[in-house]
Amino acid sequence: MVNAPKIRVLIADDHAVLRTGLRMLLDAQSDMHVVGEAADGAEAVNRAAELHPDVVLLDLSMPGPPGTAVIERLVRLSPSPRVLVLTMHDDPAYLGAALHAGASGYVVKKAADVELLTAIRVVHRGGTFVNLTRPGEEGAADQSHPPRATAPRPAVPLSRREVDVLRLLAQGHTNQEAARQLTLSVKTVETHRKRLTDKLGLKSRAELYRFAVEARLL
Repeated sequence: MVNAPKIRVLIADDHAVLRTGLRMLLDAQSDMHVVGEAADGAEAVNRAAELHPDVVLLDLSMPGPPGTAVIERLVRLSPSPRVLVLTMHDDPAYLGAALHAGASGYVVKKAADVELLTAIRVVHRGGTFVNLTRPGEEGAADQSHPPRATAPRPAVPLSRREVDVLRLLAQGHTNQEAARQLTLSVKTVETHRKRLTDKLGLKSRAELYRFAVEARLL
């Protein structure tokens, strides 16, 4: 029986101690191999172009280009690696921006090792893995498989403009940015957002994001 090729991972983080710990963790897995490291965004792109990793484990906050710009450059490479963000930011705005830029997964650094390993395997096989776990919240959302059966959400009619606002907010845009993109006043966007909250019962940006994913708006 021929063993499956190992998942080739590039670690991009500006903290050397963290990179060392991640390398030890990943290389200890029978199905993973760390092919290289990078300490800033530009180096991450250059190393990925040179080493052709399957997955780039990327910190959003490194010296050099903004994290979203690094993601966009990585996914334009040929062959294109899957980008898994590993970050300290548990704000849905960062999550939305990373996914909009082309990331396949998002894991906060305080997540358990097993979740990180699962995320790498999920994004490698073509899925999306999101972890925004906070105290009192449920765990990660693995979108590589159909969600388990839950009570169906009641059908709620949304206007075209409400859908536009919902999509932009779920992607991480502020009210001001959404207003600029839609050529609306900030007050109008705020009104649409309140209507969405009233209609859908979704208060936080994380809930808006989850609804947008379930409704295939992203």
